[in-house]
Amino acid sequence: MPVRGLKDNAIKTSIETLNACLSDLIALSLALKQAHWTVKGRNFIAIHELFDAVNDRVNEGIDTVAERIQVLGGVALGTLEVVSGAAKMKPYPTNVVEDVKHVEEVSKRLADVGERVRKSIEVVSEAGDEGTVDVFVGLSRQLDKDLWFVESHLGK
Repeated sequence: MPVRGLKDNAIKTSIETLNACLSDLIALSLALKQAHWTVKGRNFIAIHELFDAVNDRVNEGIDTVAERIQVLGGVALGTLEVVSGAAKMKPYPTNVVEDVKHVEEVSKRLADVGERVRKSIEVVSEAGDEGTVDVFVGLSRQLDKDLWFVESHLGK
């Protein structure tokens, strides 16, 4: 049953936009785990723990996005096959070990996903779904904060 008061176009646009975001967030979560597992260096423990904490918050975002899709009457598409074909995030390098390099790579991906989330705010707002706008605004705020945490290790 679709959400009352939303036009069909708003629902369709929101579900498509949310599913695109879901793919990016799942890819980001996997990149964060890759970094968490393989990081080495002087700041190992701080960065290792930071990546895990950021990943926990990304996973909360994944749940929020997937649940919003379901609320709108859609189907959350989070399988490996869908995500690997739909995620727009650049693949995470598997040969990175040094802590600073991981911080750089994670920072790039947080910024990239955050940029697309901000674009999603515009798209669903134009479609007329303020509830989904709110989901994206909260997600954008958290990604920006996590980017700030991670980039702080680069002295930015």
